[in-house]
Amino acid sequence: MPEFKIRLLVADVDGTLVTQEKVLTERSIASVQELHAAGVLFAVTSGRPPRGMSMLIGPLKLSTPIAAFNGGLIVEPDMTVIDQKVVPEPLVGPTVALMESFGLATWIYRGAEWYVRDLTGPHVDREAATVQFQPTLAETFAGLDQGVAKIVGVSDDLAAMGRATQAAREQFGDHVTAAQSQPYYLDVTHPEANKGSVVKFLSSRFEIPTSQIATIGDMPNDVLMFAHSGLSIAMGNASTDVQRAAQRVTTTNQDEGFANAVQRFILPRKAR
Repeated sequence: MPEFKIRLLVADVDGTLVTQEKVLTERSIASVQELHAAGVLFAVTSGRPPRGMSMLIGPLKLSTPIAAFNGGLIVEPDMTVIDQKVVPEPLVGPTVALMESFGLATWIYRGAEWYVRDLTGPHVDREAATVQFQPTLAETFAGLDQGVAKIVGVSDDLAAMGRATQAAREQFGDHVTAAQSQPYYLDVTHPEANKGSVVKFLSSRFEIPTSQIATIGDMPNDVLMFAHSGLSIAMGNASTDVQRAAQRVTTTNQDEGFANAVQRFILPRKAR
């Protein structure tokens, strides 16, 4: 197979770019700076809201668009909105009801706000620490169905999460994208708000063929961007299914998997 140069690397954040403790390591920072020096563009995409990625902008010197909510909201590093795709209004209520029928707690991200119905619910504290802002308590989600970027179902019952994910896909079909961004998070977004669409957007924005784009991630929602890139890399902490969907596998995010992937798979290609 002929070698080709990589001109853009698109990275997932949680489970990929940062450690389990949500730490951006010095090696990861240094690797991104090496990409910049080699003329390789670097972009991030995540299920996080835009504000939840703002802490990456300075250390990584990000200049590319930031794709939040799995592509539901794309912003410039100064948080200027470039593109927004929201969940169809008639599906917000039914989506929440479906998630709750499987025992999942539900959250809504709308504009810059994050709404929950229980401030002490599962993973609320963890998410607040990750995105570095607090949710808004809402007794009901009634009236919040306009402009919803993402609905999240939350549970540590992994079997229930799997059933809820499958049910959302069966009930709503192509009207939404339903994918797990973490084992305990089910994200429902606009049908075109997925990481595959993010790669296509960046390909068009920078006039880079997808064959010259590399992607790296660890969760099922990253597989969609693997399919639209010339080089796909799964983290060592990814499931077997996710690893099988990628062309390469690096070490875990606890063992500098992102930095190791840049050094092993991206920079050598660029150098050659």
